[in-house]
Amino acid sequence: MHLHNPFLQSLGVELAHWAPGETEFRMPIEVRHLNRQGMLHGGLIATLLDAACGYAGLHAGEGEEEVHGVTVMLNIAYLSAAREGSVIARGRVNRRGRSLYFAEASLATADGELLATAQGTFKQGGRRHAA
Repeated sequence: MHLHNPFLQSLGVELAHWAPGETEFRMPIEVRHLNRQGMLHGGLIATLLDAACGYAGLHAGEGEEEVHGVTVMLNIAYLSAAREGSVIARGRVNRRGRSLYFAEASLATADGELLATAQGTFKQGGRRHAA
């Protein structure tokens, strides 16, 4: 499965699963992902949760044009810290309207320790051809 997102790719994020209404990203924790306290940076956690929620509502089938969207609102609860290993972000759509959809996501370690959760509102945009 190919991730066509230069920003997420630059962080070492891999798209592990993507289907209508759900997605999963994986990322090995590297030194560049840590804050001054040696913990996974909160901004990176927010990025992973945002991507998991957002992508869950933007699935396009094989050969279909990419679907794009933007985040309208994102609420995050930071629950625990991670320093090493890898993390898994899982997102799913809870409800969909005409142009808005509501999604939730979780970020956990590979061992299953829950690090953070998020709920958000997203606006689906138009379809554009993949470059």
